[in-house]
Amino acid sequence: MNIHSGYLPGCIGRVVDMHASFYARTVGFGAPFEAKVATELAAFCLRFDARRDGLWLAENATGIQGSVIIDGAHHDTAGAHLRWFITSDAARGQGVGTQLLATAMDFFRERGYRKVFLWTFDELHAARHLYEKHGFVLAQTQRGSRWGKEVNEQLFTHTMA
Repeated sequence: MNIHSGYLPGCIGRVVDMHASFYARTVGFGAPFEAKVATELAAFCLRFDARRDGLWLAENATGIQGSVIIDGAHHDTAGAHLRWFITSDAARGQGVGTQLLATAMDFFRERGYRKVFLWTFDELHAARHLYEKHGFVLAQTQRGSRWGKEVNEQLFTHTMA
């Protein structure tokens, strides 16, 4: 699996598709979630600044199989935001997620960011394992519906030494 840095034609649609398909199947998220991912990802790509942001895509001969994005717009105040981390069904369990997160963590270190955070929810056990393996700790849990369905939302943070 190759890790590509930066935008590729079709990546917005593919990343949205991976999210919408996986989360509809596993937790019942619907149109509000897909629209949120599509809207926010498109806005991020339009304001992308390579000096502060990172976008990595895992790809093979069949196309894009995973993504992770670092939104560094508020790195100096709230922290950098890890977003849109996902792998395709075909790539899941093959180390692609670990490879993507390692790439993102290298970016954090290279940029000298002090804090990185991400929002998720408590039903994603494999993802949580990867986050904790890369030094993230659970900082907050709350009931919420930011993704269109009520879940136990979780804030994970990582503070750089």
